[in-house]
Amino acid sequence: MVRIDAADGGRWTSLRLAGREWLWGGPGLVDGPRAGHTAFTDAGGLDECFPTVRGTPDHGGLWNQPWSDSVAYDNTKLTRTFTTGRDTVTVDYHLSAPAGYRFIWAAHALLDCAVGATISAEPSECRLYPEAAPLLDTWPTDAPWVATTWPALGLDTYGPSDGTAVGAVLVDCPRATVRDRDTELTMILSCPGQPVSTALWRNLAGFPDGTPYRSLGVEPMLGRVFDLAEAGPGDAAVVPASGELAWRLTLSARPV
Repeated sequence: MVRIDAADGGRWTSLRLAGREWLWGGPGLVDGPRAGHTAFTDAGGLDECFPTVRGTPDHGGLWNQPWSDSVAYDNTKLTRTFTTGRDTVTVDYHLSAPAGYRFIWAAHALLDCAVGATISAEPSECRLYPEAAPLLDTWPTDAPWVATTWPALGLDTYGPSDGTAVGAVLVDCPRATVRDRDTELTMILSCPGQPVSTALWRNLAGFPDGTPYRSLGVEPMLGRVFDLAEAGPGDAAVVPASGELAWRLTLSARPV
């Protein structure tokens, strides 16, 4: 049900549930592992972003190094264990790190969806990022994001190409469901006592400049912001005094 490329940052290259593939194969920008790359290269699939998504290092520090069942980074060790069912995958994560270590983590899942796919989630605060400015009347000077209420700006639909690319974070939203054609995929993240959100990236041929393509990211997240450097109080996950933190990601699919 899940295929992993351990040499390419532990990237998930396939997720087959309910009789179909859910992960997008990528824009064809790279062939083989990204080990040694200094600038993030989009390879599709699902990258584990840690200890940040945007910022430094871009998309975190794990995508360009090999994995086993675990990976070491910045005085931390992240381990994951997969358990599969008929149409479910559960991933248990365990982080060992210094007490008080602050981080953002996201399962950066790029999905293979057709025009018209929809994303549903409970109403929540939705933080829109500056690339959304052309879709708004104004943008506050130097604001890292603008808060509104989900659903916003039609982000709940993967529409036809219109030259836009928008990132958003659904704050304190642990569950999201993607409905595409005749199936739906539900993602649930659990980590008691930590900020649990869902990040979105809806690229309708608006990124990158010059050679844009389409992509849809639905990304269970620990934290409330993309960039750890912009995290205010409560916006980042924090390792407790024990130096250990665990969380669980559950993915399930069904026909509709």
